[in-house]
Order: sequence, then structure tokens, then C-alpha cells
Amino acid sequence: MGKISATIALDAMSGDLGPTEIIRALRWGFKNLSLDCNIVLVGKEELLRRLLKKAKIDQDSRLSIVNASQVINMDEKPIQSIKQKKDSSLVRMVDLVKVGQCNAAVSCGNTGSLMAAGTLKLRPMAGLERPALASVIPSKDHHFVLIDAGANPTPKPEHIVHNAILGSRYCQVALNRDFPRVGLLSNGTEEGKGNELTQESYELLKKVDGIINFNGLVEGLQIFENKVDVIVCDGFTGNILLKGCESLFSMVKGFLKDEIEKKAIRKLGALFCKGALLEVKKQLNPDTYGGAPLLGLRGNILKAHGNSNQYAIMNAIRIASEIVTQDMNAMALADIEKANEIIKSKNKNS
Repeated sequence: MGKISATIALDAMSGDLGPTEIIRALRWGFKNLSLDCNIVLVGKEELLRRLLKKAKIDQDSRLSIVNASQVINMDEKPIQSIKQKKDSSLVRMVDLVKVGQCNAAVSCGNTGSLMAAGTLKLRPMAGLERPALASVIPSKDHHFVLIDAGANPTPKPEHIVHNAILGSRYCQVALNRDFPRVGLLSNGTEEGKGNELTQESYELLKKVDGIINFNGLVEGLQIFENKVDVIVCDGFTGNILLKGCESLFSMVKGFLKDEIEKKAIRKLGALFCKGALLEVKKQLNPDTYGGAPLLGLRGNILKAHGNSNQYAIMNAIRIASEIVTQDMNAMALADIEKANEIIKSKNKNS
């Protein structure tokens, strides 16, 4: 089977930094990343053409524009916004994936609106009820995938199994792990730990071991210890964990900077440690993966941070392209079909 080509729809109007940063991202990405994909910019056409011309990439054959007259703001309510602003860049972008004109969509916009538009317009893939948000968490020398990072706060045990499959397949694409180790987040590693959801999910995950590489329970103390490649949990817990990690990374970075700048001798020491500090920054840089995909839909949607810079935006596009070219959804769908048969068999025998 030949390589699948990718056409990515990019919401050019949403996000804290606006369309100017989107154009900067394209200019930087075309120069520095080996991207084999076409990009459809969705937004106010006249403005985008001016910005592309100013950036001197208006003649690039990989770029095209689809006009959208409206923008969904960050504080708008999800369902209301997609109903009232059908010609917004975010909604039009998702529509391009729905009709097959684009293979994936990337946006820095309103998370709730993006999830609502993606779920309602693309619908979950066959055999799956709820999509899940996946995020790559940076670590010292072993990044890992967290799923669900906020899409479904009250899942059923079978949803947790589906999330484990989706996270495993995404880990293969994003982190290049052949058969990722999957762990279920709990408050201890002993069998029987956790609440009712955790315990029931644990039993189901053991049943589908082989479809995924299930490594049992993982507790908070082990998150950064290279125990697993994928951590699966409900969306409520996952969102708290994700935001807690982001806050901690930011706090440590700011604390270190403040302490170094307090004394001249520390600044001198920092110069000698510059190489090490740059390596730490590189290892923990969230921009490397750029966005969190909403997995489990009949189409590919990636949510980048609202304040994403040019590097994060282009890396989100890179990940979206790899998801398409490696046909990740087809592999996940086959795994979900196998898992559902096992779950049905268990339910009949119980």
C-alpha cells in the first residue's frame, strides 16, 4: 500500500497570538521541517493573503485558503458558538475534514467549541462511544502519553479500554514506540486499588492484554519513572494531572530563573552550566509535540494551546501529518473491534 498523502486544515484566526503567528509558523516550518503535506488556511482570505505576501510564502504551492468570515472567541460557549458561527474558521475547518477535502484539522482555538464541532460533525468511529483527548507529557528522558486529558470526565470501563487502545496507537505515531506499555492510573499499584471505575477497568484491560501491552496499575509517584509509555485514566483526573504538570513545569522554570538572577556568582555559574540548562529546556519543551489530538473520531482533530508559538503550531501540523500518513485511525479501529468482541464475550459470561 502506498503512502497516504496529508492535507491539513489550519484554523488561521483562532488562538491568543492570532493569524500573524500562524503565518510565522508556516514560514519557519517550511524552512526547517521536512513536511510532506499540503495546508489549507481557513480564515479571512484578504487578511491571510496580505500576511502570506508579507512573509514571502504566498507563492508556495503547498498552501491554499478557504475563506471564513467569523471567529469563535475563547470565552464563548461551545454548542452555542458552533451553531451561531457556522462560517467561523474553526467550524469551516472541521467541515473540510467532514467532506474529505482535508485529512486532519489543527486549531489553537476554543477547546470546548473544537471538541463539540469535532464530535458532532465527525462522530465517533464505529464501535466507540466517546472520543478522548491525548497529550504527550515531557519527562527527563522518556516522554509519555496521557489519555484522557479532559474529553470525557465520567467514562465507563469500556471507554477506558478504548482510550488505552487509542493512546497506544497514538504513542506509536508520536513517540515511535513499537508496542507501548500501558498503565492504568490509580492510588496504588496493588491489585484491588482504586475506585469502582478503576477496578472494573483493570479487569477489562487484563482481558485485552495482547491487543495492547497492559502493564497494570501506575500510581502518581511513578508517573515520571519510565514505568509505562501510556497512562490511561478518566478525563476528570487526566485534566487535573495535565494542568498540574504544566503548572509545576512553569513554576520550576520561573523559580530557577529568579534564584539565578539574585546573585552575580549564580549568573556566572549559570554560564558554565548553559549547555546543561539548554538540554533540560529542550527535554521539557512542550512545543515539541504542539497539540493534543481528539482521538476516536471519523477524522483527525488536533487542539494546540491557545498561546502556541510558531514552533508549537508547526509541530502540531507535523504530528497531524504523521497521524494521517501512518493511517493511525485504521489501526486503532481494528484493535477496537477485537477488544469489543472480548468485552461482549465477558458480559455474556458474567
